[in-house]
Amino acid sequence: MQFLRNNWRNESEVEDLCQDVYLRAYKAATEQGIPERTKPFVFTIARNLLIDLVRKGQVVPIEAMVELERLEVAGDTPSAEQSIIAGEELRRLHSALDQLPPRCREVVLLTRIENLTRQQIATRMGISDRTVAKHLEIGMRVLANALYRTAVKAQ
Repeated sequence: MQFLRNNWRNESEVEDLCQDVYLRAYKAATEQGIPERTKPFVFTIARNLLIDLVRKGQVVPIEAMVELERLEVAGDTPSAEQSIIAGEELRRLHSALDQLPPRCREVVLLTRIENLTRQQIATRMGISDRTVAKHLEIGMRVLANALYRTAVKAQ
């Protein structure tokens, strides 16, 4: 619900959208089985529902629709709604990274952004491989809590 509230401008439609998400999740689970990671599965369904609604033109302002048609946007080009969602996710990630202790933040960035191995990070930072692993574990836990805490509370 929180994800839908944050990413949909008409508050009166959020409950209906939530029901649509549940319906899509149920249908997908009965056809394909229950996924191992249900939270990302449900968020993907919610995101895709919003994208589908935008593509169907149910909520896009006329100016935005004209702009999309003028550009002849391909199906895999991000829509306006996708861009807004991605921007919000990026802001939340940046805020969550700022909450990390400096060494944890550095380890997370070196691992996830620069794709360095734990051994390379340990050498670069002058710490043990085990310390790198501990910083990464703490950092990822803090990021997960910061990014998904509001979504969990809303459910």
